[in-house]
Amino acid sequence: MASPATSGRLAFITCGSVDDGKSTLLGRLLHDAGALPTDRDLPLTPDGEPDHAALIDGLMAEREQGITIDVAYRPFATRRRTFLAIDAPGHEQFTRNMVTGASNADVAVILVDAEKGLLPQTRRHSHLVALLGMKTVILAVTKMDRVGGDEAVFRPIAEAFAPFARQLGIETVIAIPVSGRTGDQVVGRGMLMPWYQGPTLLEALEGLPVRGRQSDAPFRMAVQGVVRLPAGGRAYSGRVASGTVRAGQALRVLPSGRTATVEAVTDGDGPVAEGLPGRSVMIRLDTELDVARGDVLTAAGAPLEVADQFEAHLVWMGEDPLLPGRIYDLKLGTRTVPVQVSDIRHRVDVQTLAPLAARTLSMNDIGLVHLTLGREIAFAPYEESAELGGFILIDRQSLETVGAGMIRFALRRSHNIHRQALNVDRETRARLKGQKPAVLWLTGLSGAGKSTLANAVEARLTAMGHHAYLIDGDNLRHGLSRDLGFTDADRVENIRRAAETARMMADAGLIVLVSLISPFAAERQMARGLMVEGEFMEVFVDAPLEVVEARDVKGLYKKARAGELANFTGIDSPYEAPQAPDLHIRTDRQAIDTAADQVIATLKDAGRLRD
Repeated sequence: MASPATSGRLAFITCGSVDDGKSTLLGRLLHDAGALPTDRDLPLTPDGEPDHAALIDGLMAEREQGITIDVAYRPFATRRRTFLAIDAPGHEQFTRNMVTGASNADVAVILVDAEKGLLPQTRRHSHLVALLGMKTVILAVTKMDRVGGDEAVFRPIAEAFAPFARQLGIETVIAIPVSGRTGDQVVGRGMLMPWYQGPTLLEALEGLPVRGRQSDAPFRMAVQGVVRLPAGGRAYSGRVASGTVRAGQALRVLPSGRTATVEAVTDGDGPVAEGLPGRSVMIRLDTELDVARGDVLTAAGAPLEVADQFEAHLVWMGEDPLLPGRIYDLKLGTRTVPVQVSDIRHRVDVQTLAPLAARTLSMNDIGLVHLTLGREIAFAPYEESAELGGFILIDRQSLETVGAGMIRFALRRSHNIHRQALNVDRETRARLKGQKPAVLWLTGLSGAGKSTLANAVEARLTAMGHHAYLIDGDNLRHGLSRDLGFTDADRVENIRRAAETARMMADAGLIVLVSLISPFAAERQMARGLMVEGEFMEVFVDAPLEVVEARDVKGLYKKARAGELANFTGIDSPYEAPQAPDLHIRTDRQAIDTAADQVIATLKDAGRLRD
């Protein structure tokens, strides 16, 4: 049996469907293993029985609802080993918390209620721990006291889970029948199930290996900070992900690819002979290089791959569905970059593991996706390094974490496609036209007057001898976007196409007018981010809903009110009005000619037109 001196601390997570008895089982484990303070009284249930779950459920909301909400980390030790127990929520709503906990675990204890059998959430959690690289799980069939300790109940559950686990790539399943209420097979054997001859839960945990820290792998460290030294020069701080680093060692900085030699390695106590995996260190190089937070230091002879397009597993955690084409922030290690989900290859049916076609992912969905990043990053596949292959997605508006993913590999096309250098640049094209490029992005409800205003402005620019082009939403859907509908995902893609087209036209030196409802603030911000600083102007063409409905020259509002037109902005699809537009036009208060004069004046003030 393993001992603390040789096995290291084992971090394990308890997970499964809601009300499978996780807190009760973990509380019983801590109590019977003697891992609780001796002066702490064991709470009682209203029936007068020991309430082991109360030892774990710390939040008032958890005690009131009888479910685990937060992730609880509880270190404890037996005479054979030290542990970190991670109690994760089982309710589907809190899958994100479970992923957070599982990412820090070596082993998963997956609970199944003996009376309920394998449930969808049990399968989802099993899939997630497999994606997170766990090759061994303990299947704890709980509440065996409620079925009289019947072997005929336990065996079918264990036998059904085994092939499912193999499909997921889980190599070892240790199935144990347990009762958190009576304590049978948790620490002691008890009398309930004499037919079971395998290990107790504690015995199994004491014998499992810890996932290695990869001390024999090449050195890799994401730069967390750049420190200016009192004696001059700079050092680079971070936590060693794998390998070791010492003075005299040659390192490569990624993604730049430049190399230097280590002069010294220090930690919080001063110089050290070498930096070990999991340790936070500062590294001083013999050459001044342009190294920034998010760069990765690697052994010079074993660099990481660098790419900007990936295939990855993605667990969607956001309350709003994933919108392919929308720009999110991807955080991997200490690097944060813009990212789009360019393609959803499939969504996973958690019951059968079958791939299903999908145009979006909803909360708790697991999918295989392609990602396109705003710039190249250094990475490792998740199966090689959780730190350099695991990422989160952040919504740029709410700043909430909406996804967690694991990189599988870089897409080959990301290595084969390179930007072509051109002899004629954008400044030359604009100079020939006697103007500076601009993108006027007119947003507002249908009927607010966007197209009318854009037409008037383009006509005036043309009369003044300027080169302009109008991208109108309706015309766009007759051509470039004719394959798109009006779901949120399709709207995002439509705006992306319009923004990319506007960017190329601005690059050609044109003044571009884009007339689109463009209801989402995130996509308007995305369009702004594509343009050169100072070239993008957001024009909010505004009128009250009752005014635009009264205009309704196309009869669209009438159809939407009658339920004949779904996903119509302002009726059953939201419009996120600009909070700080560059120009706010109220078409219910001013004539189109006056509004056009205001747009032209704004362009002149911005230096975009000839005097």
